[in-house]
Amino acid sequence: MTSQYATQVAGDLESNLKEQERVDADIAALQEQLATLQQDHAVLTNVQQALGVTSATKAEAAAPAPRKKSGAAARKTAAKKGSATSATAQPTLVNIIREFLMAEGEPRSAAEIATALSERHPDRTIKTTVVRTTLEGLVARSHVQRTKQGSSVFYTAPEVSATSTAEADQQSA
Repeated sequence: MTSQYATQVAGDLESNLKEQERVDADIAALQEQLATLQQDHAVLTNVQQALGVTSATKAEAAAPAPRKKSGAAARKTAAKKGSATSATAQPTLVNIIREFLMAEGEPRSAAEIATALSERHPDRTIKTTVVRTTLEGLVARSHVQRTKQGSSVFYTAPEVSATSTAEADQQSA
């Protein structure tokens, strides 16, 4: 009887780990997709501004109506709307990270990058987990290089020619 329970528990543990891996992979893919969408949004906003379009009413009309929020969520949304003008004028986290790594010239960990960016941008909330996810998205698109030293992971700007940099910027735009 004990061996049956032990076998069942071992099987359940294995299934649980596989499911955790699958969900983790899904989350990583979604975070990368979100980072790409945010970068695309920033580019489109810049194009819109360059075209002299000051109203986003067409885009808002095409968007589905937001769900009703209650209590704290509504207050949080209202607080964000108050700072929406300044948020759109800020560079994206992707751009901030890329500029930081290009200026540094030496490998940095996600924690070091998050700390430095928090100091340079005190008006922004910059979390290490978000920086790490953004860095991994940049690695996936070959915009940042990742190196491992023991159990530590470090990130650097890729060593490319000026032509390659212009092409990479054009592709991300």
